[in-house]
Amino acid sequence: MSSVEARVVLRAAGIPGKKSAAPAGPRRAALGEITNFTGAAGNNTKRTGNPSAKPARKAVRVEDPLVRAEEVPPADLLPLVSDESDMSVEEEEKVEELCHAFSDALLHVEDVDEQDSDLPQLCSEYVKDIYSYLHVLEVGASLRAAIAAPRRGRCLTPPPSQVQQAVRADYMQGYKITERMRALLVDWLVQVHSRFQLLQETLYLTVAVIDRFLQVQQVSRGKLQLVGVTAMLVACKYEEMYAPEVGDFTYITDNAFTKAQVLEMEQLVLRTLNFKLGRPLPLHFLRRASKVANSDAQRHTLAKYLMELTLLDYDMVHYRPSEVAAAALCLSQLLLDGLPWSVTQTFYSTYDDAHLKPIVQHVAKNLVMVNDGRSKFQAVKRKYSSSQLMKVSLLPQLSSSTVTALASALLADL
Repeated sequence: MSSVEARVVLRAAGIPGKKSAAPAGPRRAALGEITNFTGAAGNNTKRTGNPSAKPARKAVRVEDPLVRAEEVPPADLLPLVSDESDMSVEEEEKVEELCHAFSDALLHVEDVDEQDSDLPQLCSEYVKDIYSYLHVLEVGASLRAAIAAPRRGRCLTPPPSQVQQAVRADYMQGYKITERMRALLVDWLVQVHSRFQLLQETLYLTVAVIDRFLQVQQVSRGKLQLVGVTAMLVACKYEEMYAPEVGDFTYITDNAFTKAQVLEMEQLVLRTLNFKLGRPLPLHFLRRASKVANSDAQRHTLAKYLMELTLLDYDMVHYRPSEVAAAALCLSQLLLDGLPWSVTQTFYSTYDDAHLKPIVQHVAKNLVMVNDGRSKFQAVKRKYSSSQLMKVSLLPQLSSSTVTALASALLADL
């Protein structure tokens, strides 16, 4: 019996012979079954019959994510807002009255940026947001607080741990240097600023750097001038297009300090301030306030003169730049045109008459002391007596009874 016949007999008797290979499954094409569809494996069956006939496809169920969302339990969904109000009739009337009062107040406020849409350099679409941020930044609040601040730029009072740009009142208490030494330094820096023909922002930033540095770092009397020229060097690098060289500052001090000392002090100042030099300046807010008030050149220049006098006043170091700018313009328009602080100015500056009155009194005090010769620091007055600045420091209105009345309360304590 041949081997073929033996295998036939064994199969007929049900006796397994030599193990045969497993039946081959359906042949699959390359990457044919690599799919997310569960019925894809059945699509690769061997074709039979008419080769041109297409195999029947199995229906594949695809779940719609929108349909599945209906299966989420109602507890995980947001509660529906009922149309019924929980407020009483009296509360609804009060809310309605407040809405009407707020609307009436807004009707009297002019949109000063409405006509500036065709001037992209004025940023009319977001200038209000810019100044709202500057109001928050001048008190040293964090960026998160600035974003959460309202569009009107309501002044915030951050905790001491967040204060970065503000200057505290009477910070030199217990120091070896005095407020008179500080005034002497600032008066000399005004002359240096004019000698170098620097920008106005450079002078204000110089004084701001000095105060912010001195309130956390005590220095001796011999190093106070070094701090002053170094602060101006830092301010020049920040504001000027072509800053004076280090040798120019050593020369202006009659070589009292070397270049190495100035550079070393520069590193100390920047580390102390943590390289945060972007403090808003009074000049920034004054330009905005003058635009809101539609001020002319003389009124704006007089406000600049009054504002620059405050740089020497140690009693005003803690006031915010926006407050100083608003107070200077308030007094300027009062002396020149007899105009009070308007509702529009209150809205855009966020300060009313009551808030500005004590600051205006300080400004008037500085004016009286300079005009009456009670102060020996006359650099600012000489600067604004030039024809280029319209000789605003020589105006007769600066010696009027209005200025004397405003300054009388503070001059009595001197």
